[in-house]
Amino acid sequence: MRVDAVYENARVFTGSSWTSAVAMLHGRIVALGEDAESLSTLVRVDLGGAVVVPGFHDAHNHQAMFGMTLDEVPLGDCKHVDEVYAAVAERAAQVPPGGWIVGSGYDQNRLIGGHPTRHGLDRAAPGHLVRLQHNSRHMVVVSSNVLDQLDLANVPAGGDVVLDDDGSPTGLLREQAQLLLRPLIYPTPLDTLVRAIDRAGEQYLAEGITSVQEAGVGGGLVGQTPAEVLAYQLARDRGVLRVRSTLMVSSAVLHELPDGAGFGLDLGLRTGMGDEWLRIGAMKLFADGSLIGRTAAMREDFANEQGTLPSVTNPTAATAETDVDEQNGCGPYPPPFGRIGNRGYLQQPEEELAETIFRAHAAGWQIATHAIGDRAIATIIDAYEAALTANPRPDHRHRIEHCGVVSPDDVARIAALGLIPVPQGRFVNEIGDGMVAALGPEREPWCYRQRTFLDAGCVLPGSSDRPVVNGAPLLGLADLVHRRTSSGRLLGPAERLTPREALRAYTYGSAFAAFREREVGTLDVGYLADFVVLSGDPTEQVEDLSVLATVIGGRLAYERGMTDARP
Repeated sequence: MRVDAVYENARVFTGSSWTSAVAMLHGRIVALGEDAESLSTLVRVDLGGAVVVPGFHDAHNHQAMFGMTLDEVPLGDCKHVDEVYAAVAERAAQVPPGGWIVGSGYDQNRLIGGHPTRHGLDRAAPGHLVRLQHNSRHMVVVSSNVLDQLDLANVPAGGDVVLDDDGSPTGLLREQAQLLLRPLIYPTPLDTLVRAIDRAGEQYLAEGITSVQEAGVGGGLVGQTPAEVLAYQLARDRGVLRVRSTLMVSSAVLHELPDGAGFGLDLGLRTGMGDEWLRIGAMKLFADGSLIGRTAAMREDFANEQGTLPSVTNPTAATAETDVDEQNGCGPYPPPFGRIGNRGYLQQPEEELAETIFRAHAAGWQIATHAIGDRAIATIIDAYEAALTANPRPDHRHRIEHCGVVSPDDVARIAALGLIPVPQGRFVNEIGDGMVAALGPEREPWCYRQRTFLDAGCVLPGSSDRPVVNGAPLLGLADLVHRRTSSGRLLGPAERLTPREALRAYTYGSAFAAFREREVGTLDVGYLADFVVLSGDPTEQVEDLSVLATVIGGRLAYERGMTDARP
């Protein structure tokens, strides 16, 4: 047999063992080791002793969103709110009056001066429309001339518009209140999305990423257009869908289908539709908000809170007779209704979350629910349990995205139900100090668990939630192993993984979370020929590694350090 290519003189880690070479034909692996070396081939590549591992797989990212941020004002390195205003002013000098200034990545936890305000943005960019996205993507600050165009009398439930001391809006919109911007910015043009997918994919290949799961398309807080799947199809048609993409569909676009076909998309489409390059994955649902933004739904108050931020909310959300503890857990209520302190809030009432999960499960969907706070996680576990009790399904692989603050009892429930927790190890480094500040020392050990899930018997994926943080997998491996915050604090030492466990999370674990473990995540005969060539061995140490090449479907998609290739 003559094959398309043989990569040899390498240290090939298949996911469970080591060998010396890999051969491929028509995009799939056909032989390993000596069997591969002995084959006749069109191309023979000498890797000079470099290490080969399965391609990295990010189980929770926002590919199109990340691609669009590459054109936005970068704010992640700002240390003072005045630096944010200066960056906005610099971009405003390049944009005609009346145009949009869009920035992203600021974190009030790392900014002296806290959140930017509309007044500061008005001064920095007079005559422009300004929108600055928080790095969590769970809140946004806008200038006055944007705020003036919003329907503040109809704030969506599950969100709020923060007010200053005199009762006027600061410009900060949290959670579902961000949907007030939709008439001004939605939908994103398809060509803009295709370009963003292309640019993101180029960077992903340079980082060794061969597969991703897109955490929400079509609607909701993270969807860019109702035709978002089409944008990915167009990217593929134009040859710029560079990594294999599984698309989670926003729960907001699912509906009851005729003829008893259940809860889904038109034509009865659901989880699993597609092929090796592009497919529909889980239904994506939001239960709560952000830990660093202090909008996640918690059982107890966030640390060091002085009171709930005054805000404009849905006018039917609370009444003076409502129990104060229940209020504080379910919505951002201003005094006199809210209790002292802040426990965040759910983005939908519990019964609505449970009903959506019940219907989607009954219709055969895999479900991926964003839940960060311990109260939100407990609520979602209850909903999954009820759905599974009514309609048992052995291999459902329902997920809890982020799964950020988990009590010991709920760890056991997650494992018992066969749920997949999807925490982000990268968060510990980039935003860990803010998470610790939000939780306080008592709950810190519950924060973004890793080893606890493995020890309980869960399959652990690797992911980044990019563009919330830098999504380079080599950084992700290091953070799963070291768990050091940006200030050097060791966050949850008992949750550290070994290098080999971290690599398994970013390969097999992520593939399993997308029902793809029989074609990617491992290097074996019959599997897709997706792998990355590294400068060192990530099963032993995760420092000082670099990507030399990325191969996807047997094709050399990125190259920085290949030594020899000959026909």
